[in-house]
Amino acid sequence: MSAKLIVYPPNEQSWRRVRYVGVAIGVAHRLSDIRVFLAAAGLENAADVDLTDTGFVEWRGGGPTAWDPSS
Repeated sequence: MSAKLIVYPPNEQSWRRVRYVGVAIGVAHRLSDIRVFLAAAGLENAADVDLTDTGFVEWRGGGPTAWDPSS
């Protein structure tokens, strides 16, 4: 099973593109942005989602603590 949420590597401004079930849902600057995007996309329990769950999220270019592109 592939991840429903994909978070791409940070760009030069430390923003990360976010896709949920194949649809671009936003560009996050912090972890809390991702939860807001998920809620707006209709995920009922967005505030409780485990963003370290590799079955749900695929972090590309670093995990949930990697927001600096030079790291």
